Amino acid sequence: MTAQFHHVPVLAEPAIAGLEIVAGGVYLDCTVGGGGHSALILEAAENVRLVGIDRDEVAIAAATDNLAGYANQVTFWRGNFCEYKPTSNLLFDGILADLGVSSTQLDVADRGFSFRESGELDMRMDNRQTLTAAEIVNHYKEVELANLIFKFGEERLSRRIASQIVERRPFKTTLELANAIAACVPSSYRHGRIHPATRTFQALRIAVNRELESLEKWLAIAPNWLKTGGKIAVITFHSLEDRIVKHTFREDDRLQVLTKKVIIATDEENKANPRARSAKLRIAQKIG
Repeated sequence: MTAQFHHVPVLAEPAIAGLEIVAGGVYLDCTVGGGGHSALILEAAENVRLVGIDRDEVAIAAATDNLAGYANQVTFWRGNFCEYKPTSNLLFDGILADLGVSSTQLDVADRGFSFRESGELDMRMDNRQTLTAAEIVNHYKEVELANLIFKFGEERLSRRIASQIVERRPFKTTLELANAIAACVPSSYRHGRIHPATRTFQALRIAVNRELESLEKWLAIAPNWLKTGGKIAVITFHSLEDRIVKHTFREDDRLQVLTKKVIIATDEENKANPRARSAKLRIAQKIG
């Protein structure tokens, strides 16, 4: 199980630097993945303690394995970060959330996050939940589908795509769905910079996992988990997430924004890890 999980931590250097890790500090990694960012936090200073959260059981297993050298300093909690409740009186020196989908989630076809290969229409980050992409695609009304694809995918052809989905369903695999979407859009759109199904797949993933709802709920409560002077760093991968983080940080009177200008990957990181290209990092500090 653990050998399959691979996730290169994005914007790791500025994120760890921005958190200003202190010796003996306590940190929360809200999206632990394979433990890439967590390992860097633990390495940054002596006697650091860390809580790692993830919805994905494969991620928790991988992080447990990859951080085995710090077993006495790390605690794991599996679930949605917006449902986490710190133990009594526990406050953190820093909190990190990397909202990106992991390489493993994208690369394992049967997880359903990608259409590079044929896989089940799943897209669940937590396999304990019942809602899947197949349920949405095959049972939602056309207007619901169109609205979902437009809102969460920012897809301007949402109505056309929703109509095509309803006309040709049921769908069993990611490839069937992606091909159906590609077949209904203009040729200029079909041969654009990204695959014409990309935004629809993003929308489905966000809907299945309640990503934006969870993010908003988490941002409302996470500052309460910080010590005064503690920092919160969030890495986003699309404009919907970044907009929420940007405005919440600005409007929350518990926080002072430290990143007046959003931090993006360097050319070197983009070349080494193409998935860093859309990443944006924002950091804020808890004020008294």
